[in-house]
Amino acid sequence: MTQKALPLSLISLKYFVALAIASLATSALPIEASVIKSYTTHASSQKNQLIQQLQLPDNGAPLGRRRGGTSRNDCPALKIPVTALVPGKERLDNIQGSISFLASTISEHPTFWVYVPELPNNIRNGEFILQDEAGEDIYRTFLKLPPVSAFINITLPSNPQYSLKIGKKYHWYFKIYCGQPEAEAKYFYVDAWIERIALTKELDIRLKAAKSQRYLTYFNQNIWYDALTDLGKLLQTNSQDNTLKTNWVNFLTSIDLPDIAQEERNFGYFGDFMGESKNNKK
Repeated sequence: MTQKALPLSLISLKYFVALAIASLATSALPIEASVIKSYTTHASSQKNQLIQQLQLPDNGAPLGRRRGGTSRNDCPALKIPVTALVPGKERLDNIQGSISFLASTISEHPTFWVYVPELPNNIRNGEFILQDEAGEDIYRTFLKLPPVSAFINITLPSNPQYSLKIGKKYHWYFKIYCGQPEAEAKYFYVDAWIERIALTKELDIRLKAAKSQRYLTYFNQNIWYDALTDLGKLLQTNSQDNTLKTNWVNFLTSIDLPDIAQEERNFGYFGDFMGESKNNKK
């Protein structure tokens, strides 16, 4: 089947989120993040033949909240919800067979992706939180959000205390505060789960052989976080590659996010975030 090229305009940029920890005894740690502006147009409904459906965990694995509802009823309505770019299906109350929001990585310090829609002018404060299975904080940081709809990716700092352990599951949250981030603040949020798996010798050989198409190897091995991150980074440095652009759309469509996948992406807007590391519980 012939793929229809998508008229996307992608620009590469990269920046770092500084972690301000003035009140803590530890030193400031860098966290890398990117923001990708989006705009609406028509996207191809065709699937890349190389991309198969992800094999997700059986029912009973941890569930999450992929679409960003509100924690209080008086947050403003959004045309498109805040969305965690993770595989899974929203669970209906008391319905069996729901698919988990648990996906895999081989990275010690993985990258997490969220779609943030255009927000009211007075809403700019976000927060990312990573916890262990017991609900204890491993990492959290505040973010200043961009004035336009965007994809945001947040990479854990490359410090040992933030490293994911093989075979362990971790719970992450992304919040957008409707006011100032404080104890009783109202917010939108999404949450999902991640598990680090071991890099096998066979997978290592496949990744080296795949070269610039490692994202397809990750995808076909059900390693979602690394698949999306590898593809996203390639798009930032190969902004006119139609195959990459089509696969980005197909990746999101494959995890049942057609409303987001059917928008073409402009990777040209980047903003500066200021992050603050905290050790408090959620």
